[in-house]
Amino acid sequence: MGKVTGFLEIEREEPRYEPASDRIRHFGEFTVPMSEGRVVDQAARCMDCGIPFCHGDTGCPVNNQIPDWNDLVYNGDWEEAARNLHSTNNFPEFTGRICPAPCEEACTLNLEDTPVAIKTVEQAIADKAIRSGWIKPLLPKAKTGKSVAIVGSGPAGMAAAQQLARAGHDVHVYEREPKAGGLMRYGIPDFKMEKDHIDFRVSQMEAEGVTFHYGVNVGVNSPLTDLQQRHDAVLLAGGSEKPRDVDAEGTHFNGVHFAMPFLVQQNRRLGGEDVSEEIQLTAAGKHVVVVGGGDTASDCVGTSFRQGAIAVTQLDVRAQPPELENKLTNWPNWAVKMRTSSSRAEGAIREFAAGTMKIIGNAKGQSRALNAPASIASANPLPGLSLLSRRTRSCWPSASPIRSTMAC
Repeated sequence: MGKVTGFLEIEREEPRYEPASDRIRHFGEFTVPMSEGRVVDQAARCMDCGIPFCHGDTGCPVNNQIPDWNDLVYNGDWEEAARNLHSTNNFPEFTGRICPAPCEEACTLNLEDTPVAIKTVEQAIADKAIRSGWIKPLLPKAKTGKSVAIVGSGPAGMAAAQQLARAGHDVHVYEREPKAGGLMRYGIPDFKMEKDHIDFRVSQMEAEGVTFHYGVNVGVNSPLTDLQQRHDAVLLAGGSEKPRDVDAEGTHFNGVHFAMPFLVQQNRRLGGEDVSEEIQLTAAGKHVVVVGGGDTASDCVGTSFRQGAIAVTQLDVRAQPPELENKLTNWPNWAVKMRTSSSRAEGAIREFAAGTMKIIGNAKGQSRALNAPASIASANPLPGLSLLSRRTRSCWPSASPIRSTMAC
């Protein structure tokens, strides 16, 4: 697969980002695409490793045939690489942008901390296929006469709808929101994935016969029994925006918010939806504390910077992980190690082993500070840190903390 000696001759390379000082001034994607030749070089690094853990259950949840399309890209057959990629993945331009890439963790070259840039190649294939007009509606050869209702238009609902429509069924997708995409549209910030990618796929699916019904909240303004009567089958593909609450005193104070309403409202603004009747959740001009250490927390960090936050501090309840994992005990599984997202690299202050004990408010009911273990303060004091007790707790002043739970 790839060039026989490619991994010995070619260094791992990833796309560059716009400078943090520039990218926090807008909400668009900020990755600088690699040239086609450089992508080919990265595909050439895919070695003939015998047992490719990258595309099994360990590496790729959708079983992408990674060595195959790496080899096709190396040999210049991008169109066949796109066909191969789409044989296992309905929306590779989505995953090429937002997947955490467990395939790279499972890559044999990761034993030397230089895995093949699989995610980069995947996105390059998908984007080139769309630009080149290779992605067209695929119509069924015959209709089955069966009707299927799908509740929810997130990634699961969209993928199921496309596959069922191509099998010849009459597919209807019922979505609560005014646009399709679920949390891909309303939860994932635009700087990670712009929403025209979703719009392109919706247009393709509509041409394949999928009908989208917006503003239909099944179980609220549309009984499930109605769908069962109108269709031969009903598939429930709804997600969940129910947050996991922080077990701490003071979460009722003004200025404490869950991640989802904060992220969703910002995405609605960018999508041109009217949010004027909602309580405006904005980090502009504020000192923000994000409680949580996962991807959702990172999204809150990046969004806060772009909204104009003065400073952003992220509190992670976990101990600080090692810079590198022990390959002999971890590989090819996903490793717990120090990872810094692009949002955190934009200037966030990160604190580990920081369990939020209490949120402090003033007489007006406004949140003003957070209490967390004192070990953090002694290890890395924050500017303006106010210690309530050196032995038991420390205090992060905050004009408006934004609470985030860890993403699954």
